[in-house]
Amino acid sequence: MTRRRLGDAGERHAERVLTARGWRILDRQWRGEAGEIDLVALDGDVLVLVEVKTRRGDRFGTAEEAVSPAKAARLLALGEEYVAAHPEHSERVWRVDLVAITLDARGAVERLTHVPDAYYTG
Repeated sequence: MTRRRLGDAGERHAERVLTARGWRILDRQWRGEAGEIDLVALDGDVLVLVEVKTRRGDRFGTAEEAVSPAKAARLLALGEEYVAAHPEHSERVWRVDLVAITLDARGAVERLTHVPDAYYTG
């Protein structure tokens, strides 16, 4: 499975999990100047930008460990870009969540971890 196909499969799985929890998906693979947001959703009234990391096993580190401080900073910048580009959300509280997925050798989900508010300006 190519890296892009692996990422797309992880994003589809994350989307199914989040919608099953009652979230409403607003955008997929939204591109801004700082990069791409995998999923943009509403969790109740909160705007959530979701970074999805998918890995096959933990040999090169866990999916949770895959976001560098530079990537985290880009995700926060993308949040600002998204809100600026979508004024209908300008009054909403927003956050960036991480959904980390580990697949087994057959491609089935072995572990899924959802980390709300994973990156913040603190």
